[in-house]
Amino acid sequence: VQLQASGGGLVQAGGSARLSCVASGRPFITVHMGWFRQAPGKEREFVAGIQWSSGSTASADSVKGRFTISTNNAKNTMYLQMNSLKSEDTAVYYCAAAGVRFIGSTTKEMPESSNYDYWGQGTEVTVSS
Repeated sequence: VQLQASGGGLVQAGGSARLSCVASGRPFITVHMGWFRQAPGKEREFVAGIQWSSGSTASADSVKGRFTISTNNAKNTMYLQMNSLKSEDTAVYYCAAAGVRFIGSTTKEMPESSNYDYWGQGTEVTVSS
């Protein structure tokens, strides 16, 4: 299973960007997917997650009201719409997916990086002030 993230780049503060993550490879059951980010010198942190079947979501307090996570199940694609970007949003953004062993998990499990099986390579977002 491969996850390909895209959509990063240089954005002005207050602007918007949309990240995409496409899942490909052998068929697999996706229980939930998520976005994490890692800023220079900082640990990787949870941004937002979504349950594949129900569409239930969870997000970090720092992005609530600004970022929206969504999926197109038919295209095996997850999105992160980022609005009102701030300089502190500058980071490499990673997408991740959780497989069948996480069936039964809830949105409470999504913020923990150990609750994902597959990771994308990351896409860099730089917000200039």
